[in-house]
Amino acid sequence: MIKTVNLSKVYHSDFIDLPAIYDVNLEIKEQEFIAITGPSGAGKSTLLHILACLDTPTSGSYFLNGVDVSHLTKVELASIRNHQIGYVFQDSLLIEHLNALENVALPMIYSGMDEKKSNARAHELLKNLGLERRSYFYPEQLSGGQQQRVAIARALAMDAKLLLADEPTGNLDTENAQLMMDLFLKLNREKGTTVIIVTHELSLAEQAQRIIFIRDGKKLD
Repeated sequence: MIKTVNLSKVYHSDFIDLPAIYDVNLEIKEQEFIAITGPSGAGKSTLLHILACLDTPTSGSYFLNGVDVSHLTKVELASIRNHQIGYVFQDSLLIEHLNALENVALPMIYSGMDEKKSNARAHELLKNLGLERRSYFYPEQLSGGQQQRVAIARALAMDAKLLLADEPTGNLDTENAQLMMDLFLKLNREKGTTVIIVTHELSLAEQAQRIIFIRDGKKLD
């Protein structure tokens, strides 16, 4: 599903170049569960952003389902993000003036799905994540763990086969962090979703099928 070849990212400013990742080579198969871990500032989030088509590499290639997406246009990348990739941020980034159902339905509405179908699917996703009775609650009325479950439902709205999560448990207590991890594991095992999660927590990373260590912008073999 994923292959990178000598993938590098350098952020440029007026005074200095800031390398984030260097020559990262990796392959990830469909239905794998991968944890990316390493110290703060190692380049984990930068790598995940590139894999999510939220950023582009400075050099090297990134193949997603056999297509080199490294140099696609912004419009083409946006289409890939909307239809092929689900992304969960550390902060749920729910829209405060929309309730849970509306937050989950938003990607489907943007894609052109009619409101009745998008709402029906949003209801189904929230029900599957144990939030059926919270569908009309606004983010401020939800706990941190509930907000993250809404964010996961939103990430799955377009039935993406690839789910990426950047420190999704970073703001949660131990119990809720494990509940999030259990959700990811269930999606991987029962739905065949390919999951890539960035985490500092080794106890969570060890539950994945494979761990990728990043240090100083480099993948450690």
